[in-house]
Amino acid sequence: MSGWAAGPGTDPAEAVFREEWGRLLATLVRWVGDFDLAEEVAADAIAAAVERWPVDGVPDRPGAWLLTTARRRAVDILRRRQNYAAKLAVLKVEAERDELVRLSAPADDAGPDVIGDDRLRLFFTCCHPALSAEARVALTLRYLAGLSTAQVARAFLVPEGTMAQRLVRAKQKIGVAGIPYRVPSATELPGRLPAVLSVVYVVFTEAYAASNGAALIRPELADEAIRLARILHRLLPAEAEVTGLLALLLLVDARREARVDGAGDLVLLDDQDRSRWDQGKIAEGRSLVLDALRHRPPGPYALQAAIAAVHDEAPSAGATDWPQIVGLYDVLRATAPSPIVDLNRAVAIAMAHGPAAGLALLDDLAAGGALDRFHPLHAARGRLLDRLDRPAEAVAAYRRAVELCGNDAERAFLLRCLAAAEQRAPSAGDG
Repeated sequence: MSGWAAGPGTDPAEAVFREEWGRLLATLVRWVGDFDLAEEVAADAIAAAVERWPVDGVPDRPGAWLLTTARRRAVDILRRRQNYAAKLAVLKVEAERDELVRLSAPADDAGPDVIGDDRLRLFFTCCHPALSAEARVALTLRYLAGLSTAQVARAFLVPEGTMAQRLVRAKQKIGVAGIPYRVPSATELPGRLPAVLSVVYVVFTEAYAASNGAALIRPELADEAIRLARILHRLLPAEAEVTGLLALLLLVDARREARVDGAGDLVLLDDQDRSRWDQGKIAEGRSLVLDALRHRPPGPYALQAAIAAVHDEAPSAGATDWPQIVGLYDVLRATAPSPIVDLNRAVAIAMAHGPAAGLALLDDLAAGGALDRFHPLHAARGRLLDRLDRPAEAVAAYRRAVELCGNDAERAFLLRCLAAAEQRAPSAGDG
């Protein structure tokens, strides 16, 4: 593909391409039944738009223009290939049906309804349980978020060639395993939707707190995760956990600009300049979380969004309603128990009831071993040990956190904490 995903501001039609790519590809995959062919003709349509739109102007219905152009290109290719008569017939039938839809639709209509349905089908195809978690995320970023292979590779911090091979293997598995290109039935949806939501959540988590690399935050990846969540919300507005996920992402991302200082260093939540928080995202997230919480019992994403909302509503760190946050974590722990939930709950208890109470819970978690290689556990222990004036033990905790941390910005913060604790700790010859 040549240039369709250029950086912001480099092409007046780039925003249209980014928005239309997932819709276009999803429909083409259904028509031709082949990821590679669908991507080829979609790229050809984008290339034609890059050439013609600056001269002719962006069409009133750019998605329909791209779809028609891609379909014509697919017909040309299939005519030259053997054993594609059935697919060619499907394309012709779809073309006739879409023409009827076009003639009956209002002038400002965005295009056939099948585009939305097809994108939902592609979500569930890319996020099928038969694929590995990493393959689900990579396919979703490539074929729904519209990131190039090189951009997906950067998100995973692997060479582009390595990511290209992974994508090829994932697409091959879809064919070999016979993964259906469809939205699950009503009886299947509850079991399949969590995989789709978890992919979007993983993408956002990696963007908001990068596990490796120099930068703490990957803004473009965070934006893509939110865009994917918005697509899901538009397609499944009645699903409370879809609403909860979008609310969670917005409420957390609202703090993005305050998470780092001018030098790119990490700023903890308590120390952030709350005037830099995005009030528009907070307002939208709060409205969404209220909708999500109306579902009983509330789901894990709705509960996490409610916790994020309590943080965002506090005018200052000292005014945070920590007892309410602990109560929400109690419900979340009963709904979706996990060591990560236990870790966050312990930190909240430390804020609500004192560092000793939280440290006791963290020590139990550490003894369990499930989070031994999870550096936030050791960083949290270090902070609480600092607050309890136990610097020698804090030094050991910080050192373990530094050892395990893969992000440069976060490691620099932990090294500063470690140095401060070492200054307070008694030397070996003291006493």
